[in-house]
Amino acid sequence: MDFKRRLDRLAAPISQKPWEKVDVLATLREKMAEILGRPGPVPFVPADPSGGLLPFFREAREGGDLYRRSLSFAPSHTVGRIPVDAARGASPELLALLALDTRLSGIRAERLLFLDTETTGLGGGAGTWAFLVGLAWFGDSGRLEIEQLLLRSPADEGVLIDRVCEHIERAEALVTYNGKSFDLPLLEARAVMTRRPKLPQRPHLDLLHVARRVHRARLGSCRLVTLESEVLGFVRGPDIEGGEIPARYAHFLRTGDESALASVVEHNAWDVASMAALVGLYGEPYDLLHPGDLVGVARTFERARALEVAARVANHALDRGAGPEGLRVRGSIARARGDRAQALNDFEAFAAEVSDARVRLDLAKLYEHFVKRPERALELVDQGTGESVEATQKRRTRLEKKLGRSG
Repeated sequence: MDFKRRLDRLAAPISQKPWEKVDVLATLREKMAEILGRPGPVPFVPADPSGGLLPFFREAREGGDLYRRSLSFAPSHTVGRIPVDAARGASPELLALLALDTRLSGIRAERLLFLDTETTGLGGGAGTWAFLVGLAWFGDSGRLEIEQLLLRSPADEGVLIDRVCEHIERAEALVTYNGKSFDLPLLEARAVMTRRPKLPQRPHLDLLHVARRVHRARLGSCRLVTLESEVLGFVRGPDIEGGEIPARYAHFLRTGDESALASVVEHNAWDVASMAALVGLYGEPYDLLHPGDLVGVARTFERARALEVAARVANHALDRGAGPEGLRVRGSIARARGDRAQALNDFEAFAAEVSDARVRLDLAKLYEHFVKRPERALELVDQGTGESVEATQKRRTRLEKKLGRSG
């Protein structure tokens, strides 16, 4: 039958007796199926993760089904060279200084809740769901307990949010990696969308911000996988890229192919375990961090105005070979403490190895006001101090006047 005859047949009027009720749309579908030789579509029901490849247990709750996976790591389990239970002994005071958040200084490290989400998109918004939530905490036995929650159907989102809230309620503080900008705002939005109460409010240690302060000068990239390899000494092996994850979940919902999510589930579990290891490292960083990273720690402590401990960290960094950047940060801390002689020595030692306009400005100020050598200060100004033209001219004029009075 040629194409024109098919169209004519499809468009032909459907015979119908006045007393018969005919579903015209259904009849058209039957005609199309007959002409094309294809069966009608069969609705697909995604596989139940509790009975297949994905290791999730189905728990029926009021309002929907909760799919949970549980893992438990012994205290001796390591992520690279750091045991996961080191986080239990992390110093809350040091974590608070690194986070620049004094609220963390009063928490118990063993009551931290580590949280990470995998989502249907990276931009947030009402159309983005957290379809997989990884949570970790320390049990009474000292083991790191991990629970993962999978959203098999959007209809079950409310019970997933309820479970997340239960965990936050028991915690004293949250630990995430970029959670302040992404994970927590998303979960809070989903709580509103599912008509749930607001998430419990807790102090929040976002390790991405800490990592940028401590490692960015040395590593540049502060992706979690970069920290795993360069800081923790751990390489995951084959892993899924974050940009692939939303498509994997969409494929799972559409086809029920559980294998599409297997690598996503493992990726999420490693994320929360690595966060625990990082907290253990940051809670006692002095002998385990690279000397260049200790410079970042000292600089962060200076920002927190913990100048005595900042000076000790800077000294330790220099003893371990931090080099010129160690001198720069120790000089800055000494200046803040009022130890201008130490600041002068460190800035001079730094300037002998590195040309830096900001350090020349610091030295010019010290030579003018502390050492009372305006001629040396003027030499530094002439080399360039990074100030505006107006500020540079003002400083030069003042120094020249001082030299005139002294002559």
